[in-house]
Amino acid sequence: MKGYRLLVACPDQPGIIAAISHVLARNGCNITSFDQYSEGPAGLFFMRAEFDMVHNSGDSDHENLISEFDRLAREYHMQWRLTERDRAHHLAVLVSREDHCLNELLWQTERGDIHAEISVIISNHEDLRELAEHFRIPFYYIPVTPAQKAQSEEKLHQLVRDYAIDTLVLARYMQILSEEFVSQYPARIINIHHSFLPAFVGPKPYHQAYERGVKLIGATAHYVTAELDAGPIIEQDVHRVDHRHQLDDFKRIGRQVERIVLARAVKWHVADRVLVYGNRTVVFPI
Repeated sequence: MKGYRLLVACPDQPGIIAAISHVLARNGCNITSFDQYSEGPAGLFFMRAEFDMVHNSGDSDHENLISEFDRLAREYHMQWRLTERDRAHHLAVLVSREDHCLNELLWQTERGDIHAEISVIISNHEDLRELAEHFRIPFYYIPVTPAQKAQSEEKLHQLVRDYAIDTLVLARYMQILSEEFVSQYPARIINIHHSFLPAFVGPKPYHQAYERGVKLIGATAHYVTAELDAGPIIEQDVHRVDHRHQLDDFKRIGRQVERIVLARAVKWHVADRVLVYGNRTVVFPI
């Protein structure tokens, strides 16, 4: 018996769920989890299902299922994705000097709270090498300067290929990836930033927020696109502050929110709970 996840997005119309269920039943599959969302008449339909192939006789059954979903996709104009439920995602985590987001990912993947493996840690600084070595994870130092940005990104590409990386996680990686690089990994690069954007752009956002006396500190995890910090949002959260909080409190609270929000986003992404359409997402809750 083998477990799978199926994600579907298509124009909404009657009969979609019945058609999908019929294909699964005909191929000896038992649905164990099912979520769907519809935007109504003439809108879009989104679906996530987990199922077991009870009478799995090998590659032939899997190929038959793929063939039937290909046919169904043509009929209903579907975008669809089928993944193995028990396969662990391979992550590359990109960092600079701050360790709070990386530490959270290391802890949650080690405990199994995030069903993924951090295959490699990549940085434009040497600061976090010791942390990577403590967890016995390969660490690569790739300096980035304007003159050698293209060469640095080619090294990133090579590591993604060498380690068969599924998703890149920017865990406070303080470099802007080029449009050419990002275009090769659609919905496969996740970033975290404070939610003060666009109000407090540029360096030292917490200093700016403190000076303005903000009452909420937040963080946003999103997919990276060519437009800076404007990709589809996966998760957000906030923490209330008041006049008693000083600048160091803002930074401390900001780090706490950032690490939790990024970990949630990665957890949902590797569990195939996020569907992207346009510049928005549908996130099926756990």
